[in-house]
Amino acid sequence: MKLGKRERRSAEREFGGTLGATCIPVFLPLTVLYLLSVCQSPRASVLQWPPPLPHTSHLWHPWVPAIIGGWIALQIFLYMLPVGKISQGLVLRDGSRLKYPINGFQALCVTGLLLVLCLWLGMPLGHLFELMVPLAVCAIVVAYLLSLYLYIRSFWASPHALALGGNTGNPLYDFFMGRELNPRIGSFDLKYFCELRPGLIGWVVLNLAMLMKEVELRDSPSLPMLLVNVFQLLYVTDALWNEEAVLTTMDIVHDGFGFMLAFGDLAWVPFTYSLQAAFLVVHPHTLSPLTALGIIILNGVGYYIFRRSNSQKNQFRRDPTHKSVAHLETIATATGKRLLVSGWWGFVRHPNYLGDILMALAWSLPCGVSHILPYFYVIYFTILLIHREDRDERQCRAKYGVAWDTYCRRVPYRIIPYLY
Repeated sequence: MKLGKRERRSAEREFGGTLGATCIPVFLPLTVLYLLSVCQSPRASVLQWPPPLPHTSHLWHPWVPAIIGGWIALQIFLYMLPVGKISQGLVLRDGSRLKYPINGFQALCVTGLLLVLCLWLGMPLGHLFELMVPLAVCAIVVAYLLSLYLYIRSFWASPHALALGGNTGNPLYDFFMGRELNPRIGSFDLKYFCELRPGLIGWVVLNLAMLMKEVELRDSPSLPMLLVNVFQLLYVTDALWNEEAVLTTMDIVHDGFGFMLAFGDLAWVPFTYSLQAAFLVVHPHTLSPLTALGIIILNGVGYYIFRRSNSQKNQFRRDPTHKSVAHLETIATATGKRLLVSGWWGFVRHPNYLGDILMALAWSLPCGVSHILPYFYVIYFTILLIHREDRDERQCRAKYGVAWDTYCRRVPYRIIPYLY
């Protein structure tokens, strides 16, 4: 039996449809606050009952709105500086291409210099550890307010500016997924700014704050804390150095800007990705030189796979005739595009996800194996990448048809060779 247009839309909804779009904006913010509270508790047990929930008086601090507001204002200022190059995004449905400033790495460097200056002046950066919960509460409120603004303003956007997946007519679902694809205030792109700036750089700042808190408590940073800081700083630096590559990702190309991305960028990333550093402040751990070397090698292998495969994909999307990718074997599709079936993308369908998972594991191992909490990130991220891979699989099958089936036969493993 054929499905009508409304039924097809309902069947194609992501994240559990209306039910998921109703529950996720409630439970994910609560999850962030719960994880931070557990992380700072002596037992750090995610199964502890009753759970170590913060008192309502600890959810707020009068300085926090100024800290969050000042931080976002700083990153907006750095985003607007006329430094770096201007790059064009992919072609939109109306045939246009938006322009984006590529200066995230410069923003990271300036932020780093400002942090060094603040530490030299004696600013107690480690105090952010005590403010983690109120900071997270404020960031969650900002994400909600931004999402509400994005939803309301989307009704003044032209039809071709709306995201295909976030324009269902269901208010709850569209609020969650985002109706408008590329919301802008003048030339300021809200989604692109949030994707790599305040939350991602904020993650590094929170990690540094945890390191400084450890110095306050124990006079020097531990080897596990240094490894976590260095590994994750490398990851963020890589993302901003290769900022142009984000213009070809699913977040920018397909997903609207709603609560899903706003909350993820502004609250989820900085406050759950920094859990390992926060955990080590309260629950110190020691590593032998041999164990530390093994973890460093694991992170290095993951980073190598992640960076090489992403660079190959981005270069092929932008210029398939480039000498670095022109020799690779491809499959023609009915859309005129070609699919890579050799190189990294002939190894598994998502080698970048494999590298991501290996790095995530390396970030958790410095915390030891006595608690599950530091492994929340690698568990969550693996589930996220599997779900993301499934979304990508369905989109590619609908887009490329028979060519995608041929590709899947040539490259049978999705993320992990011989396993998945």
